[in-house]
Amino acid sequence: MDLVIGPLDLAARVDEALAVQAVAFGLGPDEVAVRRQIVQRHMQYRGARALGATSEGRLVGFVYGMPNSRTHWWSTVVEPYLRANDNADWLDDSFVITELHVHPGHQNRGIGRRLITMITDAAAEPRSILSAIDTDSPARGLYFSLGYVDLARRVHFPSAPKPYAVMGAQLPLRRR
Repeated sequence: MDLVIGPLDLAARVDEALAVQAVAFGLGPDEVAVRRQIVQRHMQYRGARALGATSEGRLVGFVYGMPNSRTHWWSTVVEPYLRANDNADWLDDSFVITELHVHPGHQNRGIGRRLITMITDAAAEPRSILSAIDTDSPARGLYFSLGYVDLARRVHFPSAPKPYAVMGAQLPLRRR
């Protein structure tokens, strides 16, 4: 497989990225439309950056994130859960992984691992945080293998049908 991982102009390729996310995450057209606006807004935040994985010129995976801010919507939702577990300080000096998705036809090839390690390797912050559906899944298995630990579980986001876990790791991420 001819795979190239590098910087991604996510604002310009948002529809292609969201097509990958829709397949990987099972999103419908209405959810994709909402996420399109969110991604466009996020990419205007200070320090936001994205990486893409392409195969034969086609986007098959992407990751994006930014330095965390307690004023961002995500932080305001997770803060009470983190505070209840004495982990609210993780919201400071952290690089948040906002989205990481790999097309199902390209999963289990190390693409997600490469994307997340490459984006966090470039982070100035000493640690990383993210949220993932709170279930035993390949995604959570990947995060645990990289050194992420659960900071809060059973986190409920408005309009999300399933609870999430907030996870954090010291940087650099653990290598195999």
